[in-house]
Amino acid sequence: MTATPEISDDAPVWARAEAFPAAPDGWGWTDRKGGQHPVSSLEELAGSIREDRSSAIDLVWTPASPRMVVPEEIPELFHALFHARRRWTAADLEHSHGQLKIFGAGVAAMVAMAWWKDQPLLTSTPLGIALLLFVMFALIPWYQAWKRGRELHSWTPESMTAAVAPLRFETWLDLQRAPFTRLFLVLMTLTGLAQIFSPAGHSSIVTAGLVKSAYLHGETWRLFTAPFLHGNELHWFMNMGALLYLGRRLEVLARWPHLVVVFLFSAWVGGEASARFVETMSVGASGGLMGWLGFLLVFETLHSRLVPRSSRRRLLAGVALTALIGLIGYRFIDNAAHAGGLLAGMIYGIIVFPKSSSPHRPQSTLTDRVVGGLALAATLASVGFAIWKVLGRS
Repeated sequence: MTATPEISDDAPVWARAEAFPAAPDGWGWTDRKGGQHPVSSLEELAGSIREDRSSAIDLVWTPASPRMVVPEEIPELFHALFHARRRWTAADLEHSHGQLKIFGAGVAAMVAMAWWKDQPLLTSTPLGIALLLFVMFALIPWYQAWKRGRELHSWTPESMTAAVAPLRFETWLDLQRAPFTRLFLVLMTLTGLAQIFSPAGHSSIVTAGLVKSAYLHGETWRLFTAPFLHGNELHWFMNMGALLYLGRRLEVLARWPHLVVVFLFSAWVGGEASARFVETMSVGASGGLMGWLGFLLVFETLHSRLVPRSSRRRLLAGVALTALIGLIGYRFIDNAAHAGGLLAGMIYGIIVFPKSSSPHRPQSTLTDRVVGGLALAATLASVGFAIWKVLGRS
């Protein structure tokens, strides 16, 4: 059995041995919910990984290490991991092929409908929505599965070792508490429930959304209520997925005050950009979320030793994906808010954080906490006012 090498204290927190829980005796693995599953030997541990059909195994432990580790840190598990990854990739490819057929049929149906009604394809909103769904839920998943399959052809014990750093980072990040990110999720859920139970129904978003004519005539508060409303359930679910990932990453790495301030600042700038360049009404958290993404791009570049380079590339992929989605759905996606929020988050990161060669996370200052507290109060007030308006209380 190969022991896990000692890691210097002058390393990012996720790279240290104490990043993960202490290991029980013997062998075993933990699932995504933290449940422990002891096994009797290395062979049984490898068998559990080989038969893991839902990527449920999170961490493993062996007698050689006092701490749990990611499975890729155990060279003896290479063949089991390769077998499991090959099966996951094949299953993902099979599923994505089915999605390509389903959503591709939807696009074809919309093309046929536009042709039947003699409508220009470039201005057909139903076709644009069908194409957007095709890209998001079929083409991109297929590409990701195909790419993993290509990488698997050259997967070796050496490449497995090279993958340890980003895997440790992502696993460690998932284990961290992020209460303020959860708070944002709760606030978005409360406003979503208010929209569902609003006496005005779907039109309730008019009461607190970014209606440009109302904003330009003095209702500036709409810049801060609109980010907590959503046009439909799909819009909400998509934003909440981004919120949980980006929010946790920002809160854990840069601390909670910047999470709140960046969201509020970016939502404001994104709303201003939307008001200047988009005539239709806008709702949604995308401006604030893009601000988080822009901030993380700058922050992690300035703190290059804090996050593995391959993990930072995921943020760039997020920008490219958002740009692609915005290009396809330009008729009903507020690209001005996206761009404004992204730039606002980047500018905030450049102004607030100097370049650092330290692998450690920055600590919050008293000023950070005071400004963050004020931003949090403004956020809570915005949510409360949005719910008040949506429920028809004024």
